[in-house]
Amino acid sequence: MTQFLSACFEILAFTSVIVLVVLGLGVIASMMGIFNFAQGEFLLLGAYTTYAAGQAGLPLWCGMLAAPFLVGALGFVVERFAIRRLYALPVVAMLVTYAIGLSLRESVRLAIGGQYLSVPEPVQGSLAIGELQLSAWRLTVIAITLCVMAGCWLLITRTALGLKVRAALENPALARASGISTNAMYGGTFAFGSALAGLAGALLVPSFSLHADLGLGFLIQGFVAVMVGGVGGFAGPLAGAGLVGLLSASLPWFISSTTAEVLVFVVALVFVKFRPQGLFASRA
Repeated sequence: MTQFLSACFEILAFTSVIVLVVLGLGVIASMMGIFNFAQGEFLLLGAYTTYAAGQAGLPLWCGMLAAPFLVGALGFVVERFAIRRLYALPVVAMLVTYAIGLSLRESVRLAIGGQYLSVPEPVQGSLAIGELQLSAWRLTVIAITLCVMAGCWLLITRTALGLKVRAALENPALARASGISTNAMYGGTFAFGSALAGLAGALLVPSFSLHADLGLGFLIQGFVAVMVGGVGGFAGPLAGAGLVGLLSASLPWFISSTTAEVLVFVVALVFVKFRPQGLFASRA
């Protein structure tokens, strides 16, 4: 029973990071109609910012707090100068994000080389519940993710800004006719989705080695989760993240990690085949 509960806790902690990545991807895909192929590299930049803060002698928390703001600012610049004129050409826009992501990844590779660098956990120790030992840092990651999810839900459903975002999402033409600046909504949305990836990278780097290809695996899992959940809203990507994160974290306990990764994709492809609209696709 102790091993089972420990496995459930590890699965929950891993799924929390997937949720942050997928939430950012889902927000961008739902509102803007494009998939951001640089999302994995935005995650990588969040992780690198945390590492760089530690190397500069600053507390890791400084890097973790700075990561979403720095990456969000970069996302805003990317949307403003590279993506905004390409909404009518979504394939071209996705290729541009891929090129930007490739440039960022190789820049980080140039900075750290081919090394796998470790970052200590900012919160040390564990919480003992009987014979069960729960990592204090993983508990912190889960708590932060829950707070971010709650904050996003409140922002979208309980504020005037959230109303404007939903209006721009559901009917951009009508939103513009009502005086809502859809360009501002798009720029803010892209920055927000990028910031979530930066936060995810900052939170996961103490548990994973920092290397230049860190974001690739999470990017692929994020896209699979968005496809499973469906775009056009916010519930779908979150549900897809929960399913993909659960499978990705739980299957390696029973089969090899390589086989588990393949099986996750097979399950996702079968699901998309029979329900291409996703779990909670928009009915609009």
